[in-house]
Amino acid sequence: MPIIPAIVAAGLLMALHNVLSAPHLFMTPSLIAAYPSLKGFSAFINVLANAPFAFLPVLIGFSATKRFGGNPYLGAAMGMMMVSPSLVSGYDVSAALASHQLAYWHILGMPVAQAGYQGSVIPMLVVAWLLSWIEKRCHKLLPEALDYTFAPLITILVTGILTFMIVGPVMRDVSDGLTNGLLWLYQTSGAVGTGVLGLLYAPLVITGLHQSFPAIETQLIANVKQTGGSFIFPIASVSNIAQGAAALAIFFLTKDKQQRGLASSASMSALLGVTEPAMFGLNLKLKFPFVASMIGSGAAGVYLGLTHVLAVSLGSNSVLGFISIATQSIPAFLISCVISFAVSFSLTYVYGRRRK
Repeated sequence: MPIIPAIVAAGLLMALHNVLSAPHLFMTPSLIAAYPSLKGFSAFINVLANAPFAFLPVLIGFSATKRFGGNPYLGAAMGMMMVSPSLVSGYDVSAALASHQLAYWHILGMPVAQAGYQGSVIPMLVVAWLLSWIEKRCHKLLPEALDYTFAPLITILVTGILTFMIVGPVMRDVSDGLTNGLLWLYQTSGAVGTGVLGLLYAPLVITGLHQSFPAIETQLIANVKQTGGSFIFPIASVSNIAQGAAALAIFFLTKDKQQRGLASSASMSALLGVTEPAMFGLNLKLKFPFVASMIGSGAAGVYLGLTHVLAVSLGSNSVLGFISIATQSIPAFLISCVISFAVSFSLTYVYGRRRK
């Protein structure tokens, strides 16, 4: 979670690059084709946008190792080793394997692929935990006189060997399997799958399971050329909008001053991406607005699946989320926001009036 601001900044820069380079957005040619003077600025923005994704293991290595109780600088160093320029880029590993051009080290009689982990999330998380555990064991077992010098050496050496021989390849397969599985589910189930996820997204927020989504979304966006982007971000956005719409309907239904005050502020907050006040302060408490918001989010999710809306960056899960959407899908995303708002507001208001 601490690295999300860096990812958001990079993602919005990527979106800006897309605006500059996408044809048929403002006119038939792209902006850089119509105004060649913008090409240099666009290329500069592209470098800034891609760097945090290419060196993502460094950011995760620092943050996760600190969280696991290890030395964050050792975690960052391990991340640097995993994206070393001397390795085959993580984006090119599949192609190198297919063409039999992937180089190998021979360590203890075993072939170890010289493969990098650019754009990876799950492998680095596991490596950070392993490094922290090894470092703690070294601090316990080594005498104080040797600890400062040899604990970092042993930690990096052992972690590095285990990373490139076992942990990295296994976790790469797990990460690729998870990503490909989600993509397969999205591509196979289409509108049904996005509708179900839209329907259930708010309950997932209650359980806290949505906290696992940023890692998956980051993986999808970091490999945008293969995945096309994240289908989770648009669904999260319409779910938040649905919560805000239901809370706004309560504002028009209730006569209680305190509840009206909460409804007005909570609805605006939810429409801008922060749903906790609306969800826990109003919608769950009254039950029927929460159900209405689930239905609205599910309906919008179906439309998102039908129109194949994908996000190419992370950002605000709200009405402002259009900034992060692939340029050609922005109109469809905005329509899905209207669907989510209209269905949630209408169901809440009509049921509330009848209940009165």
